[in-house]
Amino acid sequence: MSVRAEQKLKTRRALMDAALRQLSADRGFGSLSLREIAREAGIAPTSFYRHFTEMDELGLALVDEAGVALRQLMRQARKRIERHGGAIDTSVETFMEYLSDNANLFRLLLRERTGVSRIFRTAVQAEIDHFVTELAEDLEKFADGKQRPLLDAHMVAESMVVLVFHLGAEALDAPPRQRNKLKEKLKVQLRMVLVGAQTMAQEGYETPD
Repeated sequence: MSVRAEQKLKTRRALMDAALRQLSADRGFGSLSLREIAREAGIAPTSFYRHFTEMDELGLALVDEAGVALRQLMRQARKRIERHGGAIDTSVETFMEYLSDNANLFRLLLRERTGVSRIFRTAVQAEIDHFVTELAEDLEKFADGKQRPLLDAHMVAESMVVLVFHLGAEALDAPPRQRNKLKEKLKVQLRMVLVGAQTMAQEGYETPD
């Protein structure tokens, strides 16, 4: 890679990091301006367009990064479960680490999932759908290994992701003690979903078409 290309990548990264730093519980991506992001990144506003055609392109790059971080979370949890077991406990602990390390990326997903921008909503939903699909595959493998069939692994995965996003939203800005309570609550709720799906499969329930 040439020096010029490397510098361009560094500046692009600086703009993305600058946008993330501006996000908070009170500020979403839609409230950010190109000028303040450029200033935070240490470049002239006109230089922004050498890296992104518009603010939406920057936002979509951040959504993509958030999706990559979620997939990395999944792989990390999978490896830890293989070593230590305890699928739900290990997954929740790993998720809470992700929340601490990627707070504003998760905040971006939460806000833009139901935001006013259709293009952002579509992009976020695509990342969540991908996450659900991977989780469903893991759940099916888990069920096969334990010989405990699940009633519709994909629906179980969807329910679990809803819970994770809901509790994650509460935990984002919670003090440590409250975050620990939410973490334990999430573990119980996920077990309820899992055991419920196992029991329903055993009793012959069928999901709607």
